[in-house]
Amino acid sequence: MQGLWLTILASALLLAQAIQANARPDSFADLADQVSNAVVNITTTTTVAARGGPAPVVPEGSPFEDFFREFNDRNNRDGGQGQAPRRSQALGSGFVISEDGFIVTNNHVIEGADEILIEFFTGEELPATLVGTDPNTDIALLKVETDEVLTFVPFGDSDIMRVGDWVMAMGNPLGQGFSVSAGIVSARNRELSGTYDDYLQTDAAINRGNSGGPLFNLNGEVIGVNTAILSPNGGSIGIGFSMASNVVTKVVDQLKEFGETRRGWLGVRIQDVSDDVAEALGLADTAGALITDVPAGPAEEAGLLQGDVILSFDGVEVEDTRGLVREVGNAEVGKAVRVLVYRDGGTETVLVTLGRRETAEAGAAPMEKPSSEEPQTADILGMTLSAVNDDLRAQLSLPDAATGLVVMGLEADGVAAAKGLQIGDVITEVGQQPVLAIADFEARISEAKEAGRKSLLMLVRRGGDPRFVALPLN
Repeated sequence: MQGLWLTILASALLLAQAIQANARPDSFADLADQVSNAVVNITTTTTVAARGGPAPVVPEGSPFEDFFREFNDRNNRDGGQGQAPRRSQALGSGFVISEDGFIVTNNHVIEGADEILIEFFTGEELPATLVGTDPNTDIALLKVETDEVLTFVPFGDSDIMRVGDWVMAMGNPLGQGFSVSAGIVSARNRELSGTYDDYLQTDAAINRGNSGGPLFNLNGEVIGVNTAILSPNGGSIGIGFSMASNVVTKVVDQLKEFGETRRGWLGVRIQDVSDDVAEALGLADTAGALITDVPAGPAEEAGLLQGDVILSFDGVEVEDTRGLVREVGNAEVGKAVRVLVYRDGGTETVLVTLGRRETAEAGAAPMEKPSSEEPQTADILGMTLSAVNDDLRAQLSLPDAATGLVVMGLEADGVAAAKGLQIGDVITEVGQQPVLAIADFEARISEAKEAGRKSLLMLVRRGGDPRFVALPLN
């Protein structure tokens, strides 16, 4: 009986291995045939202004005098206006997303281009016009006009891609023409430098010229737009990044409809909730986004406050600031959303009507209320603090209405220095209450100790930018 069970177990193991082996493609040839006609090469032409500046001065009688005279004559045959502007070309990749000629590529592929030429897999070439761009995600949408029905590829769901899934990249690497490379998803949710970054990392070979090309799953669906590589030598070393399709599709839909992006805007400055900040606030965990400032805008009008922790946005739990920024950006402009916040030891729901980020980015935060307290100086928690006065406002280029306590000195091995505070920082709140004088700070310390807190939460401004810092009280 035991031998029978061992035989069954061995058979099941072999069957599982066979199923796993069948999930690995023997060849990508069928997939390449399926999608090739929708992948395009992109050539851009840009007018580059002539280099100006005075001609070199050569002493009279110098042996180089005749040489430079001939050189200047040759370059000034346009009537003495200097060198004529020159034309510069660049190469990239893209892919057709509709039968009527919409094409997706990277913004950096076509940025500043005077002419855009699309070359199809068949060799046919068509000029393209620019529909719109989004530098934040490095996506651009183009359009070609033709009487033919074009082959196109659909977008897939990048959120269901797992680390280890097979992918195939296609494009025009190093100007070599249509080329295919294969690999796996190496990592997900990579962030490079942008606010809305959500990259799939892949080891499929991506080189210069692949930018804007598609990254396919095994169903022939685009799950990423090849955008960047990490390389010490400029060539592929197996670390490439593709902007996730679920980000791209939202951008493309807006570019199609409006010719520009229209992202939701909440109107708050935020920071992640660290362990010590959570302890100082009495939060059970470190999830959420802590509001550090509420300038004039939708959040202020709705009643969100500095020091609130946003726990959920429009029904979606907020894990961190990055997640909140993406949810807000993807929300519809003008939509009324419910924002659940942690405030004063409990939760409240605030209804906020979103504005539009693109029209609000130039807005400035309101000034702080002026102080009527006399300046004082004291050493507290490893800091030498002084109340803001006119002299400090002038020295630190602070607004006329700025209030708070200025960090005048730091103990080199003190807790404040260890938390990253710097001389010149301005502490405007302690324990989520304004501080105008040293006595206010000392009162907040006493209150925190009486409440059994191990940390004290401070709102610190540096160069006008606010952030919360939790200092240990022991």
